[in-house]
Amino acid sequence: MGPAATSLALLCLCSGVCVPAGTAAAAPTQASLSEVKRARGDVPDILPEPEPEPTSPVSDFENSYNYVLSRLADMDQAIHKLNVGHYTLDVKVSQLLDRLTRVDAKVEELEDSIRVVYHHSKANRKEMGRLEGCQKGHRMGYKCYLVYNSHEDYAGASRKCLERGGRMAMPRDRKEQEALADYVKSFFHPGNWPVWLGVNDLRSEGMYLFDDGTRVSYFQWRKHFLSSQPDGGRRENCVSMSSDDGDWWDHYCDRTMNYMCEFDDRVAL
Repeated sequence: MGPAATSLALLCLCSGVCVPAGTAAAAPTQASLSEVKRARGDVPDILPEPEPEPTSPVSDFENSYNYVLSRLADMDQAIHKLNVGHYTLDVKVSQLLDRLTRVDAKVEELEDSIRVVYHHSKANRKEMGRLEGCQKGHRMGYKCYLVYNSHEDYAGASRKCLERGGRMAMPRDRKEQEALADYVKSFFHPGNWPVWLGVNDLRSEGMYLFDDGTRVSYFQWRKHFLSSQPDGGRRENCVSMSSDDGDWWDHYCDRTMNYMCEFDDRVAL
């Protein structure tokens, strides 16, 4: 056996494929190489097909979907934070309402205390006014009278007397009238100043009432051939006493002048 035959025999033994004798020098083809590899087990019978690459539209959809999911997650987190903040605010508001309720209760208690103090103060002012009227003024029977040398209109004088625990002077008979005339004259001597009395016909023209609403039955109008009283008609509805002779005059109720209050003499009672 020559060298060529020896090589061919070795090739057949190694590959398991014998090439005919006249073709040993021929170059191997691609098909023959594949068959050789398949025969050796280097290449599987069925090759897996390659996975297709994702196309551009699918990638855009997935990107958009992932973006929406991320935004929804952010929104969910923001809503959670808002809920937590709302709960905290609700707790704070509830605490504030509780405090306001307690403050309202304290304010009501304080207002009640202020009203009590005001009533006590008002009662004290009245009692002090009454004591002043009976200590400084003129006592007669169960009453005390005090002239105040300050100018007020009729309504203001009535209010001042009430605040002091009394009322405007109301002479109900000749005895009281003469006593008050003497007291007013001595108070303003040697001057001549009118003082308001608690007498008026504001409710009905010509029907004179005391300041407490009772009807006047005794009058001391000035009588003179030149100026008899009352002469004011519907214009002058409030009555004053002249300090020089004690006569009564009707005047405009908004005129300001001195006034006289009367008080109950509780010591005499």
